[in-house]
Amino acid sequence: MGPEEVYTFLKQVFKDVFGRDDIILSPELTAADVVGWDSFRQVEITLALEERFKIRIRTKELSSLQNVGDLVSLVVQKARKAS
Repeated sequence: MGPEEVYTFLKQVFKDVFGRDDIILSPELTAADVVGWDSFRQVEITLALEERFKIRIRTKELSSLQNVGDLVSLVVQKARKAS
């Protein structure tokens, strides 16, 4: 599993969570770049990733992330360890 698979899944998650399909995911994208991306939305995004990739993301790990690229890297790393 690679980053492409995570980005593809995240595109759908962002569409579902934010009700928009015009958000362009890039490694540099941050919560500050997306209107409405608050802690509640972050929980929804995180739960979707955990369920889909059968991983567990800790709050400490989330707080250290700077952008979507960091999130994708974390998911890939954890998914590889889990398999």
